Amino acid sequence: MLSRKTKYGLKALIYMAKQDKLMPVLISEISEKENISKKFLELILLDLKKIGLLGSKKGKGGGYYLLKDPKEISVAKIIRFLDGPIALLPCVSLNFYEKCNDCPSEEACALNKLLIEVRDNALKVLENKSLYDLSSF
Repeated sequence: MLSRKTKYGLKALIYMAKQDKLMPVLISEISEKENISKKFLELILLDLKKIGLLGSKKGKGGGYYLLKDPKEISVAKIIRFLDGPIALLPCVSLNFYEKCNDCPSEEACALNKLLIEVRDNALKVLENKSLYDLSSF
């Protein structure tokens, strides 16, 4: 399940992707249009700025804007940054792998095999969908 942080981050990024790329978007505008708490949105956008997805401009005509083309930003990347692993168990995660303490053998674990299949199918969708794809609806 996506966290509220990730859901709101995606909604904010989709909103920005739909705007004129040359014009920064105010937090208050995104907050109002997407029904997101302004304070919470500020924290999310700062996090997205730290990883280089967003830039910001202060003062009149200021706000946040995308630093990359929406076609280059995969949904998987956003989810991983804001929520962490996409995999449902750490033993099947590609980027956040950890061995399960209660499992003597991943090769003999039916859950491991099932959740690798779930992960692979989820990634197939999430890595092939960009912010551009979501903003085109």
